[in-house]
Amino acid sequence: MAQPTQFELRHKNAQFANAVKSGKKAVKPSRQDQLSKRSPVSLWALGIVLFVVIGGGEYLARSCLLTN
Repeated sequence: MAQPTQFELRHKNAQFANAVKSGKKAVKPSRQDQLSKRSPVSLWALGIVLFVVIGGGEYLARSCLLTN
């Protein structure tokens, strides 16, 4: 299959831009839309894992040993 020419690419892009401007929904949502729907739980989980790996686990272990 041959590659599309520059003219064909520009024509398709212009058609797509006109369709989106007229109200047709873009196929792929924008990055901002994707991030707004994302749950912050994954960021909390990552923070906890990093805390434990970097040295927070040692701090927590000492505090637990001192209380027992």
